[in-house]
Amino acid sequence: MLQKSNGGAFLIQDVPPEGIFTAEDLGEEHLAIARTVDEFWTREVEPRLEAIRRQEPGAALEVLRKSAELGLTGVTIPEEFGGMGMDLTSAIVVAEHLARDGSYAVCHEVHTGIGSMPILYFGTPEQKARYLPKLAAAKLVAAYALSEAQSGSDALAVRTRADLTPDGTHYLLNGQKMWITNGGIADLFTVFAKVGGEKFTAFLVERAFPGVTTGAEERKMGIKGSSTTALYLDNVPVPVENVLGEVGRGHVIAFNTLNSGRLKIGVLTLGGAKHVLGLSLKYAKQRKAFGAPIAEFGAIRHKLAEMAIRIYAAESMLWRVAGLFEGVAGSAMLKALEEYVVECSVLKVYCSEVYDFVADEGVQIHGGYGYHQDYDVERTYRDSRINRIYEGTNEINRLLIPTMLLKRAARGRLSLGPAAAPEFSGDEESSLVHPAKQIALMTLDLVRQRFQNETEKQQEVLMSIADIVMEVFAMESSLLRSRKFAPGKGENAAAMCTTFLRDALVRVEASAANVLGACLEGASLHAQMTALRGLADCDPVDAVGLRRAIAGRLLARERYVV
Repeated sequence: MLQKSNGGAFLIQDVPPEGIFTAEDLGEEHLAIARTVDEFWTREVEPRLEAIRRQEPGAALEVLRKSAELGLTGVTIPEEFGGMGMDLTSAIVVAEHLARDGSYAVCHEVHTGIGSMPILYFGTPEQKARYLPKLAAAKLVAAYALSEAQSGSDALAVRTRADLTPDGTHYLLNGQKMWITNGGIADLFTVFAKVGGEKFTAFLVERAFPGVTTGAEERKMGIKGSSTTALYLDNVPVPVENVLGEVGRGHVIAFNTLNSGRLKIGVLTLGGAKHVLGLSLKYAKQRKAFGAPIAEFGAIRHKLAEMAIRIYAAESMLWRVAGLFEGVAGSAMLKALEEYVVECSVLKVYCSEVYDFVADEGVQIHGGYGYHQDYDVERTYRDSRINRIYEGTNEINRLLIPTMLLKRAARGRLSLGPAAAPEFSGDEESSLVHPAKQIALMTLDLVRQRFQNETEKQQEVLMSIADIVMEVFAMESSLLRSRKFAPGKGENAAAMCTTFLRDALVRVEASAANVLGACLEGASLHAQMTALRGLADCDPVDAVGLRRAIAGRLLARERYVV
């Protein structure tokens, strides 16, 4: 039975393997959805990819509307509003299987995710009835307009202004938004502005409203086929009925939407990483050097195995977080998004950096051809980079992770500190996860005591703690997943987990040493470093042999396998 707990409680609680959701728990309905998306990709998306990447007018929109015919743009929208009324897990399956191309995936997921979600969760019955059926059918395309030229990561510093007209029927919006995905094709924008220059508020703004214009397409490094423009608002009259949520409460909509978007980035980057691994496996078997396929060389096998190991950890984390939302819908989803803000940020950072690593190694495996635009791996290298920037930069999310944990501890919602570490009794691999948890709790307690009310200013230290927390979640998720396989199954998962746990503990120790050095000195530092080394001590395994075996299984199937 799935075990749900408070956000961040993975640091202080032990969960049995059956307490988490894994990719292997997907039911036949979800597997059928995956097959449907794969067929749609082959039939409709792939033939139009070059046109989409060149931004041929109407190309992406045509494919998006074809996906709507299969219900793929209304997966989580209730049936009463023309959607499929399915769960979040279904939406995650769709997103992962569309992730082979960043341009189309971003277009599709912004429309179905941060574009439509604010109305689904915050709209009035009238707003839902007016807009959701058209969004589900892709008759309207949605976009999310928060960022501005001077307020990227500092979302609440927007300058776009909304002023109520004297007759009280409309707000006049004035301002400029930047980096709006789907900006050139969207019909409906969720726009954030300050009423009277002070009250941060969300508005539903139609392109058809007077004074709404969009700029030229931005010239981007990657995801070139997705539409990204500025949005200009010049005395735009927005009916008061189009205020989304409450005046002055726009931050609730903005931050919960971003939490949802961070989860989706985790999905898209995971799907992208799997695609690159598949490309690299096929190429390694075809490319010959020194009279043999490069797949036979140990250096290449090491790369392929490490790509899969990191994908395995990211995938284990993703589905564990998805399980926390299992059975959650409606207003309860908002509470869940707020509860698991730490987990969503962990996913966003970890998975986006795994994708960057995998894409980089994919280019390296392809050699000079990896640098050539005729090879798909070159595109993925450029497409992957944006994921560390949007939906809150990875730096912002790294700061958010320990800050939220410490705030919850201060409010009595989460017990942190060395004394909160669970009692340990288990096998060798569990003995790697528990010390990592103790190290995370030790560093959180240390930074709280050392800096007290000045903690938020210690960004370098906080980011190191975030790295520890992420590794802990990855380690435990990977181990629990490997334990769920039936005997004789999951041979690759077991090997990947064994290798990953030890490498991750090394990284935990290095990050913790950075925290200790910033917080302590003299005898106190020496004592804590001795304790740290004791916690992180473990014997090595034959990682060379394990990676060779992992790579062998991958090459036999020419795709990611567990």
